[in-house]
Amino acid sequence: MSSTTRPLIEANDVHGGYGGMNILNGVNMTLEADEVGVIVGPNGAGKSTMLKAIFGLLHVNQGEILLNGQPIHNLPPNQLVQRGMGFIPQEKNVFPSLSVQENLEMGAFLKPHNVKRMLAQVYEFFPPLYEKRRQPAGELSGGQRQMVAMGRALMAEPSLLLLDEPTAGLSPLYMNEIFDRVKQINAAGVGILMVEQNAKQALAIADKGFVLAAGQNRFTDTGAALLADPDVAKSFLGG
Repeated sequence: MSSTTRPLIEANDVHGGYGGMNILNGVNMTLEADEVGVIVGPNGAGKSTMLKAIFGLLHVNQGEILLNGQPIHNLPPNQLVQRGMGFIPQEKNVFPSLSVQENLEMGAFLKPHNVKRMLAQVYEFFPPLYEKRRQPAGELSGGQRQMVAMGRALMAEPSLLLLDEPTAGLSPLYMNEIFDRVKQINAAGVGILMVEQNAKQALAIADKGFVLAAGQNRFTDTGAALLADPDVAKSFLGG
């Protein structure tokens, strides 16, 4: 990385929470534009809360979050989408009564002129969705619904995609499928930051891993280094 290149996303000493109580107590993260970053840690560590803070769904009361070097903390989500950020929540992430294609088209509301080109790209990433494009999204399997949610976020052509537990509740087959698609989307030029409970599998595809506990960084390293660290394995990866 040259000295003039800024990280895609940078979080410095981020504090924030709900109802006056902090859940994040000084989180630091840096992710380059060509990287997959994975946030892991025990329940209540602040993993999903950190994604919400980045996407403007949670008030940051100390520290800063930068996107391409520009401060974005506490901006509303619609402005962050316009700046190139996409967010896929863990639950209720599709419109069940709309068809697969209608769900995808909803993601292009800021760039309606790009619908045809982006639909083609999304169907290339997720071939099963093309076959089911006329079917209501609510009739799909959990893995296919997750593909719809990811595809809809991609319709806005983000530079950064935030994924909150994309493999939660999925079969091992679909879990591997989603991780393969994450790598493919990243290789196409989209930075990825995701929270995952399937920590070993997620760290295996991560360029950077962030292990949180009690709203703070406990370990930060490459995914491979964290997998090889006995302290991480003992405390956070089940031995």
